[in-house]
Amino acid sequence: MSLASDARFWDRASRKYARSAIADQAGYERTLDRTRALLGSGDKVLELGCGTGTTALRLAGHVRDYLATDISAGMIAIAHEKHAAGPLPSLVFRTATAEDLTADASQFDAVLAFNYLHLLRDLPGTLRRIHALLLAEGLFISKTPCVGDMNPLIRLALPAMRAIGQAPYAGVFRAAKLRQHISAAGFEILAVENHATKGKDHRPYIVARKR
Repeated sequence: MSLASDARFWDRASRKYARSAIADQAGYERTLDRTRALLGSGDKVLELGCGTGTTALRLAGHVRDYLATDISAGMIAIAHEKHAAGPLPSLVFRTATAEDLTADASQFDAVLAFNYLHLLRDLPGTLRRIHALLLAEGLFISKTPCVGDMNPLIRLALPAMRAIGQAPYAGVFRAAKLRQHISAAGFEILAVENHATKGKDHRPYIVARKR
């Protein structure tokens, strides 16, 4: 398994993913509202792992520039289709990872990563890269499924599902470990929130500032 195989998995899944419903719409709206309140109208924003662009299309109209990226060309193709139906001058979609972006030319006021960090093969390395992409005191805002805090059956099933191509790579860590990784990458954690509106949720919403 590699980054290329991860991209192929999401390419294959992109159309089905685009048709799937958001499991907790009210919780998602809470995340959007909170994030929107943290962003300024003059901000330059990067979203990593944007998928088919749903969140980008909801947030980009509130900032100066919004670059939304994903490892999957299939996901980005769908995002372009959505964008064509309702263009936003501030929004650009691109097939890329954090490592593909040049820090000197692309520094941002905020970096967003929703349902993304658990999919990284080198979480500490990518967090350091995100730190480099931010301006001084820039915000890193994330919401991450922490598989280590979920039902043990999920953790046991993941390797088998990956082996038959039914799941992408997914890191297994607890929320406490995620906070440690973010802090170690040079961030001050400002807030840890739970935006779920039904049932148990193990996807902490974390607001961090570049130190």
